[in-house]
Amino acid sequence: MNISTPFLATLIVSLFYYDNAYSQQRESDYYQINQIYVPEEISLEVGGLAFNDKGQLGVSTRRGEIWLIMNPENPKSEYIRFAHGLHEPLGLLYHDGSFYSNQRGELTQLIDQDGDNQADIYRTITKWDLNGNYHEYSYGPVLLPDGQMLVTLNLGWVGYGESGSKWRGWMLKVSQDGQVTPYATGLRSPAGFGINAQGDIFYTENQGDWVGSGRMTHLELGDFAGNPAGLRWSSEKGSPVSLKVNDIDDTRNLSLYEYQNELKGVKAPSVWFPHALMGISTSDINFFSKEMGPFEGQMMVGDQGHSKIMRVFQEKVNGVYQGVCFPFIEGFSSGVLRIVNNPKNDAIYVGQTNRGWGSTGQSSFALERLSWTGKIPFEIKTIKVHPEGFSLEFTQPVDAASAQSLSSYQITDFTYSYHHFYGSDVQNKERRNITEISLSEDRLSVLLKLDQFREGYIYEIKAPGILNQSGQSLLHNFGYYTLNQIPFGKSNLAMKKSALSNEKKGSIKRMTKQPTVWSNQIDIAIEIGTAPGLKFDQPNLKVVAGSKVKLTFNNTDDMPHNFLLVAKNKANEVGDAATKLGLDGAALNYVPETEAVIAHTNLLAPHEIESIYFSAPEVPGAYPFLCTFPGHYLTMRGVLTVTPKSVL
Repeated sequence: MNISTPFLATLIVSLFYYDNAYSQQRESDYYQINQIYVPEEISLEVGGLAFNDKGQLGVSTRRGEIWLIMNPENPKSEYIRFAHGLHEPLGLLYHDGSFYSNQRGELTQLIDQDGDNQADIYRTITKWDLNGNYHEYSYGPVLLPDGQMLVTLNLGWVGYGESGSKWRGWMLKVSQDGQVTPYATGLRSPAGFGINAQGDIFYTENQGDWVGSGRMTHLELGDFAGNPAGLRWSSEKGSPVSLKVNDIDDTRNLSLYEYQNELKGVKAPSVWFPHALMGISTSDINFFSKEMGPFEGQMMVGDQGHSKIMRVFQEKVNGVYQGVCFPFIEGFSSGVLRIVNNPKNDAIYVGQTNRGWGSTGQSSFALERLSWTGKIPFEIKTIKVHPEGFSLEFTQPVDAASAQSLSSYQITDFTYSYHHFYGSDVQNKERRNITEISLSEDRLSVLLKLDQFREGYIYEIKAPGILNQSGQSLLHNFGYYTLNQIPFGKSNLAMKKSALSNEKKGSIKRMTKQPTVWSNQIDIAIEIGTAPGLKFDQPNLKVVAGSKVKLTFNNTDDMPHNFLLVAKNKANEVGDAATKLGLDGAALNYVPETEAVIAHTNLLAPHEIESIYFSAPEVPGAYPFLCTFPGHYLTMRGVLTVTPKSVL
């Protein structure tokens, strides 16, 4: 979840990159989403969720309240306000009879001394510096096995994440008596973090400056996860990090994995979530229980902007975590921020909010219950690396003919640049060849041997042709595997490094020089820029039919944008086509090849300017214009009104 930038805050487009067999299977056949009752007078903009020892569900809200839902399984449960007056608490923990919540400026213990379900004591455990920047969110806490608590502090947004508030961009340990121990830095917007069954700590990150795409990182003491703003505090007493801001140099066109191999202390992600293909704003981490279907022990990872939950399987190879992310379920009513298990019955409760952080779910907030119907979906259960390729495990036996056909699979690898700019295009994309297919005797797994491996790359693994014994296609037929290590063993796969390429394709509908036939005559010059909240600064433009137009687009925002003028009533069609460009989108500037596009700019980086020339349509009417960077087109749009030519 990138609840912390205007970009991810307003992305509200639902992206399903591939066509899955929904005519045969639907997510709702296996997992159902049900609304939890919320009284009309309560704005339950969820910041945190935690069950107490009475089975009551505590809900902290962005409006500074904590509510107790007395019986969350009851359709009309009573709500009691437990606490109020907090400063945007974005996390909640219940431990040893008390709730704990991390406000923007402090970690607070809330104690109900007289047992009336209302907090009597608000005890400050420790305080955080604040400069008043809207981006200085604070998250947590999460309980550690030794009784300490983990918290994370979001970077402020000034320039490239610079912040004058101490420990911003860090994960910290806090004892019950308020002793703070710095743990790791390089974090940008660490809204989701958790601990697996082995006691290892993971956090989720969102695309932004220094962050090519959403990702999950296994954090160990002293790790640096990529964003250098937090290194400002690495010389402070107790810091386990030795790197300094000046140690980080992004002029060498490397990936974060390559940088890790050259600079001690840098930590590459264990799992990447390719931007817009999997999500846009990763949020909470939770784990599947055996009562939630065939994925016991795997991770649930929320996405706030796409109002969905993804599924993650990880493995350790040569002592290093890596793994794969899959789609799981979408369609929540608002932006997914928190996910918690009910310890009484293992139901999953999903807390949601989208005010200022737009989402595909259009409700301002929601609390919903996710439950398993008991039916087993036909899915890729796991993907594991093998010395010569990848092993795909399925939840049901597969049809042998489809599983042994080369045409059933497509594998592509790619990476992202590590630089201070906001996000990254897909880099160095190559199609991998499958050299051999081996199907297991029980037909529950298949080994795909490849022509080549590239460490540090993300592997898009698609299986659209796979069928089960009943002829059904997979519910979700793709996943993205992050390859940090190749297991030891016999291998004929040679590793290869290729030069990164940023080449972008042009278009005859993008004229950056005035046509010579215009004879240096321009009828109208238009200057258009951006406005906060994924908007153009001029939503309404007007030209005369057939006029010669020079349009200058100034991207004053902190994220990439383009400008497309399209045919009448074609904005949604073009925007949807742009999102389906997938891994090829960046190279095409997210401009789909369709007659509906009249004129367009390239995809412009923050603060870039481009002028284009085009002739206005001859037919009067309303012509939409929009930005087609993934997720933008439903909000970043306007209308060019073409008026009739004057009749003398």
